[in-house]
Amino acid sequence: MPKTLADIKKLLDSHLGKRLHLRVNGGRRRTIERTGVLSETYRAVFVVELDQEENAFERVSYSYADILTDAVEITVLDDAGQTAFVVK
Repeated sequence: MPKTLADIKKLLDSHLGKRLHLRVNGGRRRTIERTGVLSETYRAVFVVELDQEENAFERVSYSYADILTDAVEITVLDDAGQTAFVVK
């Protein structure tokens, strides 16, 4: 598990363009699950282009601190849709 924000950014940089499954803590015992492609990483945030058939909007962004604080859990998927790597 990455221990710093820089480690998380480096890890996500290496997975640009890959499919992701996101589990987001929505508060009050709600968990939001989304699937999309990691499109961009910036200094403080990363952007995921969501699958349009499942979601009402095109993209979401989260900060690297969301991963560090366990508010967001990312599962990197391989070409067959199987779990290749989990970032939490």
